[in-house]
Amino acid sequence: MCGIIGIYGSKHINVNTMLIDGLNTIQHRGQDSAGIVTFNKTFHVRKGEGLVNHVFKNRSLERISPNAYIGLGHVRYSTIGVPSELNAQPLTVSYPHGVAMVHNGNVINVQELKQIISEKNHRLITTENDVELILHILSSELEKKNLNAPSPEDIFESLFATQQLVQGAYSALAIIANVGLVAFTDPHGIRPIVFGEKLTDSGPIYIFASETTSFDYLGFKRIRDLLPGEAIFIDQNLQIHSKLLKSESPKFCIFEYIYFAREDSILQNRSVAIERMRMGKAMAHKIRASGITPDLIIDVPSSAYFFAESLADELGVPYTRGFAKNNFLGRSFIMPSPKQRSSAVKQKLNPIKALVNAKKVAVVDDSIVRGTTSKHIVTLLREAGASKVYFISASPPIKYPCIYGIDMSTKTELIASDHNEEEIAALIGADKVIYQNLEDLMNLYPKEFACFACFNANYPTKVTDDIFSDIERDRCHNQTLLQQQQQQQEITYEA
Repeated sequence: MCGIIGIYGSKHINVNTMLIDGLNTIQHRGQDSAGIVTFNKTFHVRKGEGLVNHVFKNRSLERISPNAYIGLGHVRYSTIGVPSELNAQPLTVSYPHGVAMVHNGNVINVQELKQIISEKNHRLITTENDVELILHILSSELEKKNLNAPSPEDIFESLFATQQLVQGAYSALAIIANVGLVAFTDPHGIRPIVFGEKLTDSGPIYIFASETTSFDYLGFKRIRDLLPGEAIFIDQNLQIHSKLLKSESPKFCIFEYIYFAREDSILQNRSVAIERMRMGKAMAHKIRASGITPDLIIDVPSSAYFFAESLADELGVPYTRGFAKNNFLGRSFIMPSPKQRSSAVKQKLNPIKALVNAKKVAVVDDSIVRGTTSKHIVTLLREAGASKVYFISASPPIKYPCIYGIDMSTKTELIASDHNEEEIAALIGADKVIYQNLEDLMNLYPKEFACFACFNANYPTKVTDDIFSDIERDRCHNQTLLQQQQQQQEITYEA
């Protein structure tokens, strides 16, 4: 899971500041690295490890590309390839036109594509980032077209051929040098991408982003979400061309509403905040049936607020803030290693003892994935004097790996894969654990709308045992490399 943004306007604008500010609005989607590519006669790339404000200290990109009217930005949350500057996006190639690309999602047929790229297309893969695979495939397809003046149909045919080969979840943006900007999605539209515009005296400026929160901050008007399998091409005259390419049944990632997207965003014509409220209300009957009688309901800040508040309202139980949060730490779930996640949770949350002491507390979180964060939260509440701790998960039990870009890609990591609610309560130290009912969650949406594969194993793309094995092997390899990096950092620090 990552965050992407692309901006294209007339030659009288400068997109650098807009890209940096836009990336800051989607920083919650990736903390490992940040990068920008702009185009003005040639590509100008600036990227590095860390947060946006660290990589672009003092708006340093402006000194590199002062008059860029088209550009892409990316914040990375690593699920394939370890966090590093080499694996940071954007990536570029110089053939047949120069092409620069960013994407959000996960390619799942990695080994197959590597073989095609190296043996058939005779090109060298230089990173562990799967966007490089999409980039090479697309550029190879473009090479078959009119290199001097590719038509919109040439672009769409190249994108369709790319969709035919690339399996998985992806929303991607690409600049084709001296041709234009393209946005495209996988056939099921698993990952979000939204299209917007701003009208100025110099002409329109167009934007694509993972979330509409970027539009609000930058003053753009939302036009619409891209459809599953759709491509939009904006040419050098700022003319918009769109086409449904390889389009199949919609399978939008439900975890965008549960956790990933910011609450002020609008995705698939739905407010993220309102979706979380609907999910919270849907849990009320299961809480009543459980027999628990909490004195108050609190949330794990901040993604669980709307679940908890609406659940409390539906049950008629007081809601209050039970934790103080250190807002200067990033999102613990998307930190790359268990040790970093555990350390972040310890520093990030502190219970408000005067409110939870001697109380039966129902604490609501967006999900329970590995159980380590949940266990620490229960321990904090116990130490603050809570007489009972009931742990409520706004999502159903996560039993199956996500192979589409969320960092829960191995079944052994998932506490619900081989434990029931009673066993999980014992493991995390809670008096009771209650999950959202999967059927209740699914009933909130049209039948063909969302992907629930991490709950029910109904993967929208073709998945083989070999693909699962490759993903799990890569995940374990990445974890080993991360542990080695951390050990080296600790040795260096102690020295």
